[in-house]
Amino acid sequence: MSIWRQNDPDPAALDALGRSTMVQHLGIVVTAIGEDWLQATMPVDERTRQPFGLLHGGASVALAETLGSLAAWLTLPDPERTLAVGLEVNANHIRAVRSGSVTGIARPEHLGRSTQVWSIRINDEDGRLVSIARLTVALVDRQPRGAA
Repeated sequence: MSIWRQNDPDPAALDALGRSTMVQHLGIVVTAIGEDWLQATMPVDERTRQPFGLLHGGASVALAETLGSLAAWLTLPDPERTLAVGLEVNANHIRAVRSGSVTGIARPEHLGRSTQVWSIRINDEDGRLVSIARLTVALVDRQPRGAA
């Protein structure tokens, strides 16, 4: 059974949310949605490498937080009234990547009323683990436009 509260989540619609943001700049693209997981890819190129030619750990964390945040948003019963905002993220970087792309998959560990915890595994093109991250998300009331 699907955990998504929003009907028929579409990768293209999720990608549209990232237009003109860091998500688009890093080349992150949502590629698949399962009943309880969300997947995206990110290139390993001049946008995502650190000065020594390896995938930047911060880019991996950006992929992880993007996936976890989008996934949390998809579980909200009323996204017009509630926001899913990152509260804490941590990551362990396991393997270096110099080129190609990486793929992240977010899966829920906890879906509560006020917080969620997501695990995100990032693999290289050969399926080897590159990074593993955990994102804690707070579910907060959305402020009306114009409210301080």
